[in-house]
This record gives sequence, C-alpha cells and structure tokens, in this order.
Amino acid sequence: MHNDRTITEARLKRVLNERIRPAVYPESVPLSVTVWNAPGEPVPVAEGIAAGGAPIEAGAAWGPPWGTSWFTVAGSVPQHWAGRTVEALLDLGFDENMPGFQCEGLVYRPDGSPVKGLNPRNQWVRVADRAVGGEEVLLHVEASSNPVVLDYHPFVPTELGDRETADGEPRYRLARMDLAVFDRTVWELVQDLEVLEGLMTELPVESPRRWEILRAVERALDAVDLQDVGGTAAGARERLAAVLSAPAHASAHRISAVGHAHIDSAWLWPLRETVRKVARTTSNMTALLEDEPEFVYAMSQAQQFAWIKEHRPEVYARVKKAVADGRFVPVGGMWVESDTNMPGSEALARQFVHGKRFFLEEFGIETEEVWLPDSFGYSAALPQLVRLAGAKWFLTQKISWSQANKFPHHTFWWEGLDGTRVFTHFPPIDTYNAQLSGGELAHAVRNFQEKGGATRSLAPTGWGDGGGGTTREMLARAKRVADLEGSARVVFEKPSAFFEKAHAEYGDAPVWVGELYLELHRATLTSQARTKQGNRRSEHLLYEAELWAATAAVRTGFPYPYEALDRIWKTVLLHQFHDILPGTSIAWVHREAAQTYAAVAAELEQIIGEALAALAGDASAGGTVVFNAAPHGRGGAGANAAVLAGRFTPEPATAELREAGGFVLRNGTLRAEVDARGLVVSVYDLEADRETLAPGAAANLLQLHQDFPNMWDAWDVDHFYRNTVTDLTDVETLELTDDGAAVRVVRTFGSSRVEQRISLPAGMRRLDFATEVDWHETEKFLKAAFPLDVHADRTAAETQFGHLYRPTHTNTSWDAAKFEACAHRFVHVEEPGWGVAVVNDSTYGYDVTRTVRPGDTGTTTTVRLSLLRAPRFPDPRTDQGVHRFRYALVPNASIGDAVREGYRINLPERRVPGSTGVLPLAHADNEAVVITALKLADDGSGDVVVRLYESLGGRARTRLKARFPLASATLCDLLERPLAAAATDGDAVPLALRPFQVVTLRLARRG
Repeated sequence: MHNDRTITEARLKRVLNERIRPAVYPESVPLSVTVWNAPGEPVPVAEGIAAGGAPIEAGAAWGPPWGTSWFTVAGSVPQHWAGRTVEALLDLGFDENMPGFQCEGLVYRPDGSPVKGLNPRNQWVRVADRAVGGEEVLLHVEASSNPVVLDYHPFVPTELGDRETADGEPRYRLARMDLAVFDRTVWELVQDLEVLEGLMTELPVESPRRWEILRAVERALDAVDLQDVGGTAAGARERLAAVLSAPAHASAHRISAVGHAHIDSAWLWPLRETVRKVARTTSNMTALLEDEPEFVYAMSQAQQFAWIKEHRPEVYARVKKAVADGRFVPVGGMWVESDTNMPGSEALARQFVHGKRFFLEEFGIETEEVWLPDSFGYSAALPQLVRLAGAKWFLTQKISWSQANKFPHHTFWWEGLDGTRVFTHFPPIDTYNAQLSGGELAHAVRNFQEKGGATRSLAPTGWGDGGGGTTREMLARAKRVADLEGSARVVFEKPSAFFEKAHAEYGDAPVWVGELYLELHRATLTSQARTKQGNRRSEHLLYEAELWAATAAVRTGFPYPYEALDRIWKTVLLHQFHDILPGTSIAWVHREAAQTYAAVAAELEQIIGEALAALAGDASAGGTVVFNAAPHGRGGAGANAAVLAGRFTPEPATAELREAGGFVLRNGTLRAEVDARGLVVSVYDLEADRETLAPGAAANLLQLHQDFPNMWDAWDVDHFYRNTVTDLTDVETLELTDDGAAVRVVRTFGSSRVEQRISLPAGMRRLDFATEVDWHETEKFLKAAFPLDVHADRTAAETQFGHLYRPTHTNTSWDAAKFEACAHRFVHVEEPGWGVAVVNDSTYGYDVTRTVRPGDTGTTTTVRLSLLRAPRFPDPRTDQGVHRFRYALVPNASIGDAVREGYRINLPERRVPGSTGVLPLAHADNEAVVITALKLADDGSGDVVVRLYESLGGRARTRLKARFPLASATLCDLLERPLAAAATDGDAVPLALRPFQVVTLRLARRG
C-alpha cells in the first residue's frame, strides 16, 4: 500500500476547519443590539437591565479598560426554523486563544435570572431545543471589558493594570451577534473527528491502530458532501462508529476527570472582577450540569462561594441546589487557594478553619481533600495542618513547573515537619486547565511515574480564570475516550472517588519528606514589599487582638469582638491568595491591598487599645503598664502578661568613637564596631569570647543586583542575577543619634536613598538595624548581607509551627536550585555549641552561601535578607517609594534564642497608663513550647482556646497552667471540634509533645 498518511491528515484538517465546523450553524440571522455603558464601577443587575441603550452594530468598538457595558440583544425565530434547535451566538470580540484574559459576559433573562457566561471558547446560548416560529428572543449581557495585560508578547510593562492609569480607549470590537440553527449531528461529527485526530497523531506511526483510524477517517471524509454537510454528516459518522467503539486495552491508564475552573481570586484583574468571573463561571457550570447527567464539577475557595452568595444570590441559589444534588463539589477546605510559603502559623491554620467551616455551615459538607494546584511551593508544615483540619488528601500541580529537577512521583505520601503524612496526588497531565485533548491524554500516560504500582490519575478539566470552566466539547471528548482503544480511559467523577480508588490500589506509595519546593517563582518571596509587610503586621495584630480581648473578657467581662475578628481574619486570609501576597498581581490589586491593610491595622489597634485599657486598671494613677504579647518572657513581664514599668531597668548601651573612624557600641554582652563606611566590621560576643563576623568582612552590607529574569518578572529571579553586584559602601552621613544610643547611617545610590539606625538594646545579645529605603530603582534587587564566621552545612529557616533545614552547599542540582528560599522570622546557622540568628519583622526571601577563605583559614557562611525588588510587570511601579524594615543579628544564639528573638522583633511591648499588672490566661512552663493563639472559642461559649507547638524540633513536656478556674480540657482539631479529653492536674494540663507537634486545647471555665 502506498503511504498517503500525511495527505489524509492534511485533508482532515482543512475539511474540518473550512467545511464541517462552519456547518454546525448552517443558518443564521442577525440580532438587533443596543448598548449602555455603565459609568464607573459595575452596577446592580436590575439597574443594568433597565438602563436601555443606544444601537450598536457588529464591528463597532466598545469597552474602555475595566468598563462594564450592558448589551441587549433582540430578535425573533424565523418561521421556517420551527422544530429545530436554535442558539444565540454572542461574540463580544473574543480572541479564542485567550480564554480568561480578556472581555467576558454574563447573560440574563429580562427578569434578571442568569442564563450562562460568555467566554472566548463558549459563545453560545441555547434559545430553544425545538423552536417555535416567530418566537421572540430578548437577552441582556453584562459585559466586562477587562484589558489584556498578559499579551502575545508577554511581560511588557503596561499601565492597563490599574483603572487610575489606564487609558479610556475601547479595547474590543463587537463581532457576531446572531440567532443560528444548531445542527447537532454535524457537531457530533466534529467531536468524533477531533477525538480521532488527537488520538491518531499521538499513536506511533507504525501502530496498526493509527492506520485503522486513518482509513476510517478517510472513508468518513469521502462520505461528506462538502455542499451538503448537514445532510451527509450522519453517514460520515456511521463510517467512524467501528473505530470509536473499539475498547481500550485492559492495562489502559485510568483518568478521573473533574470539571474545574481555576479562578485566581485576583491577578491580572482586581478583586471586584473576580466576583463576576466566579458568577459567570458558576452560571456556566450549573447550566452544563443540567444538560449533562454524567458531569461533575469541583470548585475550591470558600471566599469565592461567599462572594456569589453576597453579590449574586440568584447564581448562588443554583450553585447551592447543584451542591445538594452532589454534582457541584466544594473542594479544598481553605478560605482561598493561598500561598503556603509566607502565611504565618496561625494564618495557615485559619485558612482551613474558615474554609472548612463555611462548607460545613453552608452545605453540611466535610471537605477531605486540600486542593492547591497553583501555589508557588508548599510548606512542610502543611501535612500536619491538613490532618488537624479533618482532611486526608492533598492535590497540587504547580511542581511540574520546576526548572531544574523533575519531581519523581505523581502519587505519594507527603511527610511534613512533625512526621505526619498525607496521601498526595500530582496530576501527570501537567495542567489544571485540561481540555482532554489527545495530546494531553497521551502526555498523562507517558508522564505518569507510578507505572506498575498505580493505574490512576486525575485531570482538572476546564478553562480557568474566567475562561468559563468545562465546555460541552470537553464532555463529548470524555464520552468518546471512556473506553477507546489506544487511549487512556476517562470518566468524570468526584475528586474523593479518585482519591479513594488511588489510595486503595497504592497505599504503599513512596514517601517524600519535607517541603515541596518550587524551582521557579522564587522572587515571589520579595516582590511588593508593602503587601508582605501588611500581611505580617496584620497577623501579629490579630494575635494580639485575640490574646488581649480574651484576657480582658475573662478578667473584666470585656465584650469579646467575635464578629469583627471573624471578618478581619477573612480579609487577611483573602489577601494571602497566591497572586496577592506573592506580589504578582496588577497595580490595582496591590494599591487596594495597602488600603485594606491600613484599615485592618486601625481596627485591630482599636480592639487592642480598648482591651488593654480594660486590663491596665486606673489610668489616672500615674503608672505605666508594660504589656508583653510575645510567647516568651522579657523585660520583667512574663509571656502574654503585663507588669508595671520600672521593675526591670537594664544598663543602657554606650557608644564611643572608633580610632580608625566610625563608632563602637557596647552593652555588656556584645561589642559592635561600625567603621567609617557605616558598615559593621565586628560583632564580638563578650560572653563566648568570640567574633561573629568573618575576618575582613563587613555585615549589614547592602548589595544591589541587576534583576531582569528571562520571564515572569514579578515572579522570578534567575540564578545569573548573582553574576553582577554593587556593594553600597559610599556613605553620605555617619553620626550618633541625638540620644547617643545608636549610629545613624545615610547612603544614596542611583535614584534612591537609605537611612539606617544601628543599635545595641540594653541587656540584649542582639544588634538591631532599623532601615528606611526611599526606593526608586527599576529591575534591581536589594539585599542585606551578613558574612558570618560559622562553619555550617545547613541553615534553619522558620516556617509555620517550626523550622526546616536547607543546605548551604550545592552538592546536587536539588541543593543548587534552592538559591532563594523562604524564612519567616528567623534564619539560623550554627556550629556545635555556638550559632547566629538573623531575625526580621517583615521579609521572607533569603539566601545563604558558603566560601572557604584563602589559605584554609576557615569557612564564611553569608546570610542575606532580600529586601526589595523593582520588576515592571505586571505592576510597572512595583514598590516605588518609602519602605521600613527592622532586622537584627543575634550572636551566640540557639534555635530557642532565634525563636524568641523572632517573636520579640515582631511583637514589640506596649505601654499603657494604668495601675496593675496582668497575669497570662495560660502559661506553658517549657520555653520549647510556644503559644500561637490564645482566644475565646469561636462558638461563643466562653471557653478559652489555646494553640501551641513544640518549637525546637525535639520532644517536650510541659504543664499548661490556666490562670482561671478550670472545669475541663479537651484536645481539639483546628476547628475547635473535640478529639479527646485531656487530663488535668488542678488548673493545669500536662502535655507531652513530639517534635513540631501542634496541639489545640479547649479550656472550659468553672463557675
């Protein structure tokens, strides 16, 4: 037989594109269209429908950036279409290659009830299954003209990312607005041919099955009359029936498809637009569920459900019914799909608390899978929190984006910091927006790394980010490949069904220990410093507000602000979404975030101030009460307690001139030398008789790098940034502060200015740096370096409820890839018996390098904090302006010291007029055990809830002493639900904790 394969394949492409697909809609008539452009922000649905409008024709320009236009389309069904299926084709000017990144619409009936969304790959609206001639058609479309920020030439700086800077020019041209006959048979033929083409081109050329499909396609094309596609489509389908009915091999891989639309809660659009994206997508999906009885759709992020409940109740009613029917499946159990590197301990726990509680209260559903396909790496603290939240499965996909190393598993047990394991799946289809194309299915089979042990994987299926979700075409593909020779078997089912089956067949899956580090998007730990500082400050203010409000409630009857704290927590959790906190959203998002954080801080400060006033006693007595919110004692005040000022007065630090220029600071514990350049050249530990800094090196050295990654500007920092560096050593001002207690250093560089205050706190083994940067650089990266005379092959970096170790060497490609990593309040390096901590109040990114000094004189371990970046996409003015950072160098520090000093710098003491000290509500008598939350129970019972963890990585025994009459103690999950009774000893609860174990106790008060 002569080989005509390429001829037939080319024939299929042309006939399908130019004759068969157009014949899906063989007849059409134009609709009349009017438009009303809403002024300013979106208006309520009733207002948009009632507004009327001016006529507009196809081809006319519409839609300034971020505008809303209400289109009204009207027409009537031609008499000769009676009995036929009729659809409205409403093309707002879509680019089919950009689903989710441009204009979108939501179609309403005249009564305001939603029909479905309009998206680039989903432009149809069913008018009638069996039309009546003369039937009137009237629909309203709320259309958003979201500008294309990430265009074909990506990462180009643009002012379109904020309504305040975008131009007012129309971004779109109205396209087809027609009534059309829908030919179901031709549409089915299109699906047949697409599936077979996709399968055929993935099979080996020498495969008999590929040639069987080729010949069947050839016969089908022969049967199509190109001038009468509709009349011959059924015959063409008959010639494909045999190859479409051949069953899959017994060993075929099994794919559990689940309808999905990953919708970023903010990214290249503001939060308000996400509300509408969710409404459009859920309208689409509830409509599709009604049409397709085998379809199952899953949606994560309780916040997105809450949005449509508040803003689109008519859509939410449909969602709630579909959830009750068991086919619209809430998943994830978190408030949003958050970043998991940077949220603090309590914040990450509260993501589960508020997410799972919403699903329980709204739907009566206990979500068991954690659904985080798109976050930028996954904290080693997560497995324990997943289990403590009552979940048992974990799904991610983003690890497939790693640049250097291919992750070795797709189904595995993930073991966290404390030894907790969670059954985890990483879909080999390598996308959370699957279309179930032949190429995707074949890739999933080839890529699956558990062959021989497991046979199943999962495929989240649908267009995300406002692309409209799953389409009827995707469902048609799934039906055809449910049992098809040469293909994986595909079935739509709930994620829980997949996990149950996968666990049953592969319970002895391999184990991955520690964080799931993403070898990409490392700069998300630094971009948009204001957003990160707002998050860190909000977390600690919430901790204080709960602590002091609960203490005041128990001690004085202070009204505990349940509603306010619940609302504020949800606001902070929303802003931990994985494109807000990482700094990768448009300018509009971060501008609003700064405003939100300021409002959050003001409200929390008011709650704290009122609670402290209630606790401090007589404000007119002339005394001052010092409140210590930190979980460790300091300045004479115990943890979570307060004392009258003046009970602890350490000797103040001194400052004097240095012979070679600069100044020497002393506080009896440390001696620090600042040279004439304003650099710290010695930090001598007087107790250990040891220098902290490497010989000849300078600490607090600000270093500036060129920072222009190959792509993903706000997300990425590429390793080559280190190839060039400018040390900022020129000094403009070097002097003692007016009080003589600190050294003031001022430098200018480029278009920027930095002012620092270097001080030794009285009685502390710590050198403090208060840094203010007026930042006006672009495409630069600013770091603060501390070269330490420490021989260390690993660092300890704080993460949620503990710390994890990372290598300082680059022995393997896995080690080398971690050239920028995440730390919360501290980074710690040590030799046996002596270590150094660098603590901070608002940074997350850091790097550590090690070098051997010439002549084998020792190892220098350099810790660098990442302070600021200046990418230009998606926000062209990222972080321009004034920033303030506090960090400190702590010599002779154990891990325990690092933990304590990290809390200290983030929870400064508060001084309030008053007359009396305050005992803590609860106290752990082992400093290895740290309290992260002390609050009243969310159910309003008045019970006191304490969450604590073992912080050093060892076993710890402690007695948690309640400073109130204790009736009983209960071990709880994160949602404060009982797990087991806790033994008590009077008003104390004895506890034995394993390394990094998190414990939540509910303490019922007596009397």
